Amino acid sequence: MKDEQKKFMSRMGDGSIVYMTEEEIRADIEAGVQDAVVRGKIDPLTEEEKEHLYTIVTMPGSIVGVEPGKQIVMTNDSGAYKINIKSQIPVVKETEVLIYERVLGCDSVDVGNSDYNYKTVKGVAKREASALKQALNMSTMPLFYGAMTNLGFYTKPDGPVDNWAVLLPEGKIKEALVAQEEAVEHAVRDIVYCAEQMYEAGADGFQLDTSGAAGDADFLAALKATEVISEKFPGMGVELGMAGEFVLGMHGKLKYDDTRLAGLYPHKQVKLVEKAGASIFGAVVNTNCNMTFPWNIARVCTFIKACTDVAEIPVHANVGMGVCGVPMVEMMPSDMISRADKALVEIGKVDGF
Repeated sequence: MKDEQKKFMSRMGDGSIVYMTEEEIRADIEAGVQDAVVRGKIDPLTEEEKEHLYTIVTMPGSIVGVEPGKQIVMTNDSGAYKINIKSQIPVVKETEVLIYERVLGCDSVDVGNSDYNYKTVKGVAKREASALKQALNMSTMPLFYGAMTNLGFYTKPDGPVDNWAVLLPEGKIKEALVAQEEAVEHAVRDIVYCAEQMYEAGADGFQLDTSGAAGDADFLAALKATEVISEKFPGMGVELGMAGEFVLGMHGKLKYDDTRLAGLYPHKQVKLVEKAGASIFGAVVNTNCNMTFPWNIARVCTFIKACTDVAEIPVHANVGMGVCGVPMVEMMPSDMISRADKALVEIGKVDGF
C-alpha cells in the first residue's frame, strides 16, 4: 500500500470508528477551523498549529499525552455523586470525595446534590452544607459545591412563573419575556442563599454548572449570582461553566454590562464572566456527531484559543461527553479523549479541564 493511501483510525462525533487518509484528515481540520472562524468571527489557527494538530490526530497509540511538566489541573462538575448515583455504588459523599482524592488522584472535586440544581438544593442546603463540612474535615484537596442554575425549574406547575416554552408558541411574546425575567430573580436569590450555607461550612469554591442551558436568561442569572457571591463571600472562588458554545436567545434582549447575551461565543462569554467576578471559566464547544474527530477538534481548538487569548482568568475546557472534541457517547473512548486533551493544552492553551 502506498504511503498516501495509508489510513489512520479516528472516530466520528458519535464515537463510531472511522479510518481516514492523510488528505481526508487535513481537509477536515481545515474545514473545522473555517467553520469556527465564520461562526465566531475569530482568527483561524496558524499553519503551524494545524500541522501540530494533524500530528496529534495521527499519533500512534491508543492513549497520547503531554510532555512531563506540562500537565494541567482539573476541576469537576457533579463530581462527588457520580460514583453513588451514576455508578450505583452506595457510598456517602465524604467517602466519594476520598475516592476522588486518594484513588483517582483528582486535583479538586465538586460535591453536589443528586438533583443537581439550586432550586432543589435550596430546600436541603443546610443538610448539604453539613455533608460538605464532613468531607472537608476528611480531605486535603479543594472542594467545590456545585449545581446548575437550571432556570426551567422555576416554571409552572412546579415553579412560580409561567412557562415561556408554552407561551412563545402561543404568540404571547411579552408574557414569555416577563416570565424569564422573573425566573432570573428567583434563581439568583436561591443560588446566593445556597452559596451562603456552603461558605459558612468552609467551601473552597462554588460551582455554577451548565450556565445558559435555558438560554440567555439562564446565563444572566449565573452572572448576577456570581457578582453577588464574589462580593459577599470573599475567599470562596466561583467557577462558572457553560452549557453550550453560544448563548441561545430564548429571550433575546437581555444584557449584562451593556452587552447583549444572545449569540455570544466563548471568547466574549469569558469577558462577562470576568466582569461578574468569577475565578474560573468553564468553556464549552459542542461536538457535532455527524462530523469526524479531526473536524471537531480543529473547530474546538480555534474557538478555545480565541477564548484563552483574551481571558484574564483561568479557562477550564469542558471535556465531557459531547463537548470540546469528546464524542457524544456514554462510554467515552480514551483514544479520542486523550487526543482532545493534548490538543487543548498544546494548541488551545487551556489552564485546566
